[in-house]
Amino acid sequence: MQFTEIDQKSVNTIRFLSADAIQKANSGHPGLPMGAAPMAYVLWARHLKHNPAKPNWADRDRFVLSAGHGSMLLYSLLHLFGYGISMEDIKNFRQWDSRTPGHPENFITPGVEATTGPLGQGFANAVGMAIAEAHLSATFNIPGEPKIIDHFTFTLCGDGDLMEGIASESSALAGHLKLGKLIALFDDNLISLAGSTSLSTSEDNAMRFEAAGWQVLKVRDGNDLSEIDKAISQAKAETERPSIIMVRTVIGYGAPTKAASSSSHGAPLGEDELRGAKRALGWPEEPSFLVPDDVREHFSKLISDFEKTNSEWDKRFSQYSHKFPEKSAELLRRLEGQLPSGWNDSLPAYSVNDKPIATRKAGETCLNALAQKLPELIGGCADLSPSTFARLPGNGDFQNPTLPSENVEGKAGGGWDYSGRNIHFGVREHAMGASAVGMALHGGVRPFTGTFFVFADYMRPALRMAALSKLPVVFVFSHDSIGVGEDGPTHQPVEQLASLRAIPNLVTIRPADANETVEAWKVAIERKLPTALVFSRQNLPILDRTKFAPAEELSRGAYILYEPPAEPEIVITATGSEVSIAVEALAMLAERKISARIVSMPSWELFEAQPAEYREKVLPAKIARRIAVEAGIRQGWDRYIGCDGRFIGMNSFGASAPGKVLYEKFGITAENIAATAEEMMG
Repeated sequence: MQFTEIDQKSVNTIRFLSADAIQKANSGHPGLPMGAAPMAYVLWARHLKHNPAKPNWADRDRFVLSAGHGSMLLYSLLHLFGYGISMEDIKNFRQWDSRTPGHPENFITPGVEATTGPLGQGFANAVGMAIAEAHLSATFNIPGEPKIIDHFTFTLCGDGDLMEGIASESSALAGHLKLGKLIALFDDNLISLAGSTSLSTSEDNAMRFEAAGWQVLKVRDGNDLSEIDKAISQAKAETERPSIIMVRTVIGYGAPTKAASSSSHGAPLGEDELRGAKRALGWPEEPSFLVPDDVREHFSKLISDFEKTNSEWDKRFSQYSHKFPEKSAELLRRLEGQLPSGWNDSLPAYSVNDKPIATRKAGETCLNALAQKLPELIGGCADLSPSTFARLPGNGDFQNPTLPSENVEGKAGGGWDYSGRNIHFGVREHAMGASAVGMALHGGVRPFTGTFFVFADYMRPALRMAALSKLPVVFVFSHDSIGVGEDGPTHQPVEQLASLRAIPNLVTIRPADANETVEAWKVAIERKLPTALVFSRQNLPILDRTKFAPAEELSRGAYILYEPPAEPEIVITATGSEVSIAVEALAMLAERKISARIVSMPSWELFEAQPAEYREKVLPAKIARRIAVEAGIRQGWDRYIGCDGRFIGMNSFGASAPGKVLYEKFGITAENIAATAEEMMG
């Protein structure tokens, strides 16, 4: 089908709706929408499988605007394609309580697939979405039957996205996995915010992506709708490799003095420049926010076609449900995020007579027990599964089946295709975290990741975006403290607990023993928000629950583990590995005739969510003498122990030595707890 005048008119409508909104807000990035409008229009009008009436239908194509600063491009598309974004929403761009915030947010605006803004994150989210699509397709499609899961993931990215290191990590992963239904459109305008890209980079992006195993296509004129259409069709036809379409555009296209300049990147054009752009492209200067009637009618016809595509899928799924009722019911359950009955029935229980066990190892047992009941659990590690134990033995590896097996040291569980549930992310923490976010955004899977706790720093942007996007990703971290030992301070986290606790919506849980680990996994699976599970490298004793409170109390965030026979004179609060050290101190405290309450506080966030009455019960204001014990920094602990409370933990980086030696040298011992309590008693 040839492109006509109405198509070009539609492109200019997108351009100037965007530019007008940015001008009215006196804030935003007009350059990208004006330059990239043609490729966005062709994609959405001719190729993207979507239905504005049902923005979340399962087999829609996904579109991620990785260059989130160009958000008005997306909002203009959503308005014109009937996603319920009104003209008033367009006029309220970047304003308080608007459905058109400065960068796209998936939980605010219908049709926005991912919260994007930090450059490169959206690109990696798209990789995760493509992983989820491939996995669900391999799991639920029946050979010889019409496909139920069969859609593409598109992302529009810019120079800034590709400069960020996360793009290198995630593109290498996507190329290795041969995610042929992943297509990136690169807004190749040679301009970044500070000026020409030649100021900071000389790399050949085409060669870079070819080396990573991508099909590379080029459109030399970003205003040529036919060439863009041809390139997208070619990308969709390539099923063995992901594709990137390098579209040479002009940033701020049409602006008389600011086109092809960084001055159109991050600020409104200005009234005079905007009028000049409209004159240059034959667009009426008035009124602002113009959508011509014939353009509105054109988009209405397109919407009708999209509804037909969705209706055809509904019929296929109805037939699928009739022939394969169990599979269809399972797919719907997963897509709706519902847990099956009995999902936690197989979780282990530990006895005080069991040998001490590291919480990372207990975590592996829990994860695999859950995996038997929750087939949607899928994830992996940044090349650290033999150490973190965040793995699913016997559940296959997520790999393209064409990868030669001789390249691999065996296949986990014998499985080797997209239905496998173990993802080998490689040493790519950035890509791992953001891909997991993309998988959760896609739906139908429950992703988990695994690495050493100290490397949470590499994952912080993804952790933050998971929390901002309100996604149920489980981030597993092991080697939680100086207990790592001989690897030294480069691998010993001391400030990471404080860092994670600072992120809203994220619950961080550091269990004290194997039974608290079981409860921690329960919380993580039940939550609809992200959870960080922080596990020990070293073995920890199983607490005697006949003497101490039950581990089920973990769900409250903090609980009275031990209450002395007499009225408590001091409260000792500990987390994770240090709880057993606090328990060890009880005998020494008794010798000194000090009546001490021991509180296990695996999660600050869960504790803060409890009613005030409960928090006062655990940490009563009348008991002023307080000690906190944690092999991390003090930051944040004053809220629980007060400025005059004592903190037994770290105020420096660690050192290289066996873990037990380090605990002794840094004073995180039962002896020091007892001595500190005695000193406080006067």
